[in-house]
Amino acid sequence: MKAALLLGLGVYFSWIIATGNFANYINIRFAWLSYVAAAIFLILGGWSLYGVVRDMEHGHDHDHGHDHDHGVSWGMLAIIAVPLVIGTLIPSQPLGVEAISGSIAITNAAATANVTTFAIDPLQRNVLDWLRVFNSVNDYKEINGEPADLIGFVYREATFADDQFLIARYSISCCVADASALGIPVVWPETAALEQGQWVRVQGAFQVASFRDDELPVLQAQTVELVEQPAHPYLYP
Repeated sequence: MKAALLLGLGVYFSWIIATGNFANYINIRFAWLSYVAAAIFLILGGWSLYGVVRDMEHGHDHDHGHDHDHGVSWGMLAIIAVPLVIGTLIPSQPLGVEAISGSIAITNAAATANVTTFAIDPLQRNVLDWLRVFNSVNDYKEINGEPADLIGFVYREATFADDQFLIARYSISCCVADASALGIPVVWPETAALEQGQWVRVQGAFQVASFRDDELPVLQAQTVELVEQPAHPYLYP
């Protein structure tokens, strides 16, 4: 059983690496940890299986002196099996709009960090880049007229005006356990046609306007088109 679980975990980690699904759980900067985990599980599982085969060849059973489980209890094996069972039975997918509790903070200094990104072409900035710009300027009016080309998912709250939504992304530093939902306000006359959680590409320009009873840079959309979810849906600080 121990050999089967260890080999199963090794195969599972190898599979999420091959499919790229590890990016649904961790920052891609730490992808090497998945490779290390896969190798360790396969080596340990192979060694444990070798011990079982060797015992069978020599006619040993569990009552003899070569106990290759090394005192591992059924409870411990059950704990080891939990992530393998869950990972196998539940399809791998990134966090979506349903994972958001409460409301998305737009000017969250802790989430966006005090990092300027003015060196990046405005049309190449993502949601996180723009929030860092918002956090860096002295007056939001400095952003008036700046063009933007953003990809994210649609997030709406009951209090939003009919033509308002947030184009949102998740930012993760290490893994999904520290994920933060980030969003930029958008105004588009046909917002009612969009569904919560749909991935869209928004092109337009910023203009300071009222949003959530505050004056903020709001992206005045010129075009909004439906797009496929990006291969790497998270943003990395």
